Amino acid sequence: MAIVVNMPRLSDTMEEGTVATWLKKVGDKIEEGDILAEIETDKATMEFESFNEGTLLHIGVQEGETTKVDELLAVIGDEGEDISSILSGGGNTTETEEKEEVAASTSESSSETKTEDTTKASADLPEGVIVVTMPRLSDTMEEGTVATWLKQVGDTVEEGDILAEIETDKATMEFESFQSGTLLEIGLKEGESAKVDALLAIIGPAGTDVSGVAANFSAETSSTKEDTPKVEAKKEAPKAVENTSKAAPKTNKPTPTPVTENGRLYVSPLAKKLAEEKGISLTKVQGSGENGRIIKRDIENYEPAAGAAAVGKFVPSGQEDFDEVDNSQMRKAIAKALTNSKFSAPHYYLSVEFDMENAMAFRAQFNSIPDTKISYNDIVVKACALALKQHPQVNSQWFADKMRLNNHVHVGVAVAVPDGLVVPVVRFANEQTLPQIGAAVKDLAGKARNKKLTPDEMQGSTFTVSNLGMFGIDTFTSIINQPNSAILSVGNIVEKPVVKNGQIVVGHTMKLSLACDHRTVDGATGAQFLQTLKGYIENPVTMLV
Repeated sequence: MAIVVNMPRLSDTMEEGTVATWLKKVGDKIEEGDILAEIETDKATMEFESFNEGTLLHIGVQEGETTKVDELLAVIGDEGEDISSILSGGGNTTETEEKEEVAASTSESSSETKTEDTTKASADLPEGVIVVTMPRLSDTMEEGTVATWLKQVGDTVEEGDILAEIETDKATMEFESFQSGTLLEIGLKEGESAKVDALLAIIGPAGTDVSGVAANFSAETSSTKEDTPKVEAKKEAPKAVENTSKAAPKTNKPTPTPVTENGRLYVSPLAKKLAEEKGISLTKVQGSGENGRIIKRDIENYEPAAGAAAVGKFVPSGQEDFDEVDNSQMRKAIAKALTNSKFSAPHYYLSVEFDMENAMAFRAQFNSIPDTKISYNDIVVKACALALKQHPQVNSQWFADKMRLNNHVHVGVAVAVPDGLVVPVVRFANEQTLPQIGAAVKDLAGKARNKKLTPDEMQGSTFTVSNLGMFGIDTFTSIINQPNSAILSVGNIVEKPVVKNGQIVVGHTMKLSLACDHRTVDGATGAQFLQTLKGYIENPVTMLV
């Protein structure tokens, strides 16, 4: 049966999209996960993948054309299938009929139509009641976690009010309401996760009974939800402890039991942050807040219990112990992206060592200018950007049927954050001065650590720089940040004996390793890029010419 593919909503503010490039043509076979097209949104140009398999039977929007979200983009079905009824407006899929019903029920007011991705209105709902679902706040988001509710049940909600902070696979973002009314129901507690389009909240007239609405919505979506083995394991864990407790030495150590539901702790965001800073395991803290929730004062007043004394001369006093930490959305996304890159792109590595004497003198002179401060990383980013302009093959991206040689240079800079790693992007780095690059990197790194990066600030890189030199790492290799073709790993500047003009003298060197995708960058090409890079870094004054 033919499937209608509509223009997707690839950002939280997207209302229409433009097809930048079709990567498939009519008649091509489509596999689930194939990139159909590149869609230009209000924030960035993003890849749109297919969630269906079949043959591409029709393209509804040509390259360069624009259409509204949820308008016909393409049709996928069986080869030779008759889709005339779909193209004439009749439609023949359940998905199409359901979307038409939703569109009809929400067409009465403009405030309802602009939230059709995150709200559901139907004749089956009490009058004025709106079901708010988990929004898709990034192009790769599959599920979200409620970090903080800023409204509570019974609160009056105005259009534009921030309902909650949602943790996606990339950042924690504010989610605002596009409806006015009273918050009648909260479907997910703080710390709980759910798939995109799952029940998040219900808004409507004060006093409306929505218990049936929540139950019906959960029943409709239950077939798509799976209980995770992790939760079951946590429920069974106490049995294993009971079975072995007879042989284990007894201690007077208290065993706090914070209130949990579905295996998750009730803890305020501030308390969670303080616990991370102090290195305190939340599973060992007794909550004193409402319903046993762990709050700020519980962390501030927490004192580890004294260890148990040994029982018997030769009986060890230690006890096996571990902490379980739920994988964050960011950690899941990192795991998925890096696994895909490592096993799909044929990596190879080129290692070099640069003389840093001139760079050190250059930086010292540059920073002597009032109100100016640049880092070695800024010098590397600028040098890479200039070298990439001369070697577009390294500034490329691989697709199934073509290679893209980018004429612009957007350098991604890897930044470590508590949950993992993010790569904000310095755009048009080759056109920026060293102080501009330094200011941009500092601003983006600060946003990254505070989880304030927007999706637009993390998209579009053509090359990536990862620097662990500040941690004392001399040399390392990195996994390519796809769809980039290469990533540069930058080590520490080391003082060591070097040979100059036939004499052994004290010098300063830095090791770098370039990881390349062999599908786009051959060994000689990568080596030539590094030679150009060497010229800029060892003689940084040439970057100012």
